[in-house]
Amino acid sequence: MYLVVLLYALFASVFTVSKTGLQYTQPLFLVGSRMVLAGVLLLVYLFIFHRRQFSFSKGALWGLLRLAVFNIYLTNVFEFWGLQFLTSFKTCFIYSLSPFFSALISYFSFNENLSPKKWIGLVVGFVGFFPILFSETSAEEGVGHLFFLSWAEMAVMLAAITSVYGWIILRQLVKDEGVTPLMANGVSMVAGGGMALVNSYFVENWNPVPVTDTVTFLECMLLLVIISNMICYNLYGHLLKRFTATFMSFAGFTTPLFTAIYGWFFLSEVISEAFYLSAAVVFIGLFLFYQEELRQGYTVPAEA
Repeated sequence: MYLVVLLYALFASVFTVSKTGLQYTQPLFLVGSRMVLAGVLLLVYLFIFHRRQFSFSKGALWGLLRLAVFNIYLTNVFEFWGLQFLTSFKTCFIYSLSPFFSALISYFSFNENLSPKKWIGLVVGFVGFFPILFSETSAEEGVGHLFFLSWAEMAVMLAAITSVYGWIILRQLVKDEGVTPLMANGVSMVAGGGMALVNSYFVENWNPVPVTDTVTFLECMLLLVIISNMICYNLYGHLLKRFTATFMSFAGFTTPLFTAIYGWFFLSEVISEAFYLSAAVVFIGLFLFYQEELRQGYTVPAEA
């Protein structure tokens, strides 16, 4: 169980490191450079140690392109752009609503039935989301609003939605096209990261590159690659052999709590009462939702 806690503590640190990195570079450049580096490292690893997996069919090209666009480019660009104006823990909190978005996408796109108790869990979760939405920093207030949502909040919501859709594409590639997860992620990271760098060149200040402190930028980028792309990815895959995906998703709600602690300690972010209220209500919604999944037959196996 301690490995599950470690996993989400590491996931939480990604938001803190990203927030720090954005003080010394711009979001598109940070996304692009990080993803290209991570993708190249993955592909080199595959080529050296698992060369038989270093391939994919022509039929997988369209899926890989969509994966690059949705799971890498749009997800990370939306997230990092919003993170500029939001606290790290608020960004993480919004992003942690991915299970709710996943359930709704599955319901409308794949006709998956939702029981009344799951609907109640979804409604409670969304209601719990409102207190933290109405709590804003001065930076967030200056970015503009659409109704009661700031553009930064909407960007992170879109990141969560495109991330969910990206995982659906990845699942299709692995299941239907026979592409290994490492190959799919390596190719999509390089392609999606390349899109972000091209975008950065045209809209961000390259003089010669959009970085104000090269050493700190490189430290943050390498930390993101090591923690997120290398450690967390592999640790998550390992833990899925011991726990159900349902349990892992539910345990992921600890991530915003860790992020809040890191943000307070390292970034001097003020944790508002609205965060605690939202966290408590959303936890109840998630508990109702996942309790129903367990009742329907998804049990958590004992540790190996």
